[in-house]
Amino acid sequence: MTDVVTYTEQNSTAIIRLNRSEKLNALDEETIQGLRRALQAFDASDARSAILCAEGDRAFSVGADIKSPPKEMWQGVPGVGVVTNKPIIACVQGYCVGGAYILVQMCDLVIAADNTIFKYPEAQVGFTGGLIAGCAAKIPHKIAMEFMLLGQDLSAQRAYEVGMVNKVVPLGEQLAAAQAYADIFAVSAPLVVETIKSFVSDTVPKGPAEIAALARDQLLGVSNSADGAEGRAAFKEKRTPQFKGE
Repeated sequence: MTDVVTYTEQNSTAIIRLNRSEKLNALDEETIQGLRRALQAFDASDARSAILCAEGDRAFSVGADIKSPPKEMWQGVPGVGVVTNKPIIACVQGYCVGGAYILVQMCDLVIAADNTIFKYPEAQVGFTGGLIAGCAAKIPHKIAMEFMLLGQDLSAQRAYEVGMVNKVVPLGEQLAAAQAYADIFAVSAPLVVETIKSFVSDTVPKGPAEIAALARDQLLGVSNSADGAEGRAAFKEKRTPQFKGE
């Protein structure tokens, strides 16, 4: 991992933590790639579930780092950049803005501290990656449109009332509340949990940007593979390539 994203395991729980509180956990390229590696490590591990959290009380994350934006935000998004059938619990506090909300939206459960403010201001600043469209498949349509288009603050309590979060707790108690969910996963049947999540993934509609990102991830995997490098080298050297399926 990197210093800005840490990955640890406690018993059956993986903890993925944004660790850039001095920048309000803004998402730059290093952070997104750190998230991607952490999610890959979780998927390959024996951990039954993961908690996605962040340092500092002021913000889970203020979204993309405007001064140093990531090249491909989707690469660090659960279920898009890294697909896993194991459950992920988002644990948020303070501001959760723009692309940071996408991270939360793609998690399976959400615990919010009572100071959490969700905000999606892209329509007011003039750009979007489009992944937010999946919000309309996860909460009531009119609420989703209000949140996506108006750019207004949405409190933790309001988010709970409309189904964006599972539980609101006092600031400082959010990680313990997330761990309580993780403790249930630790003693649940993993095949059942993973099968249900897989079926839900096939049931809930995906937006155009999400579908495109999933396809692009596969294509980049081919392009960046050892076979891809071998094919290019063989063409240049005018020889028959020796592919290994790697």
